[in-house]
Amino acid sequence: MSTTHIRAWAAQEASKPLVNFEYDPGPLGAEEVEIRVEHSGLCHSDLSLIDNEWGFSNFPIVGGHEVVGTVLALGPNTRGLKVGQRVGLGWMAESCMACRSCLNGEPQLCRAGRPTIVGHHGGFAERVRAHWLWVCPIPAGLDPAKAGPLLCGGITVFSPFLNFGIKPTHRVGVVGIGGLGHLALKFARAWGCEVTAFTSSDSKRDEALQLGAHQVVSSVDAKAMKQVAGRLDMVLVTVNVMLNWKALMGTLAPNGRLHLVGILPQPMEVEAFPLIGGQRSVSGSPTGSRQDIDTMLEFAARHGIEPQTEHYPMSRINDALDHLRAGKARYRVVLDADFDAAPSA
Repeated sequence: MSTTHIRAWAAQEASKPLVNFEYDPGPLGAEEVEIRVEHSGLCHSDLSLIDNEWGFSNFPIVGGHEVVGTVLALGPNTRGLKVGQRVGLGWMAESCMACRSCLNGEPQLCRAGRPTIVGHHGGFAERVRAHWLWVCPIPAGLDPAKAGPLLCGGITVFSPFLNFGIKPTHRVGVVGIGGLGHLALKFARAWGCEVTAFTSSDSKRDEALQLGAHQVVSSVDAKAMKQVAGRLDMVLVTVNVMLNWKALMGTLAPNGRLHLVGILPQPMEVEAFPLIGGQRSVSGSPTGSRQDIDTMLEFAARHGIEPQTEHYPMSRINDALDHLRAGKARYRVVLDADFDAAPSA
């Protein structure tokens, strides 16, 4: 079992360039898996923690929670994995296995759970560790170099389809054509739904149609919004900006759901009458359970769903972060581990 130091890239303070960092992970735990990192997606949540946008960052931070690699070592009490197997690791690295949420099959809601990059060193490293429950086999039908973003972005937009009983006959809207939204369009189309893309940018209209939307509606055009009033069974909000909530609520059918997976910077205002009169709801969700992640990966492999990715060697991680900060990512950035192939920056 490995006890040697792990080389990584870490943020030592908010909004500063990441630097080379080494740490000793200690002996491998009885239920831990050590993964040799091959690829690590760069998620906006990594950026939020590195820049302390959420106000609770604890430095140094080794980000990276969309990891794909191979199993390097297994603790004696791990289950269902073998050395050399290609696996993935997403937002969660550990859960208590004993609370009500864990026993109810929702370990992603565990109050004692440990995210991969909060109080734990993540995948911007040559190796990363996690509890065996959260280490997911990657199906053979998925490209390992592109699969990483499915482990956070993918499951974030996929789990509402499972958890809220979305049917192929339902009409689903997706707000935002970005890192999360482009995957939501692909999943919703493959699920069989009639898909409406909402965007404030006309330049993304054609691309939204190519990604799976049946129609594209300008979210800033009041007339266009009225044309879809009362039609949609779920509107999935994938952005982290404030919107015209009244207009979006107006697109919901009776029993419709406005569902948030983007973290908003301010409280949202929602009127009671549209909720009560149409028996509508507003909800949100984090990542999915391990079972949900496995289901999502199988579904993606079966339907040929993969994120649209841009790749950087991990030694250029600061360039990749600046690219994401500038809003230029189309649509998910993946870092390819190169600790032994490239000089340190």
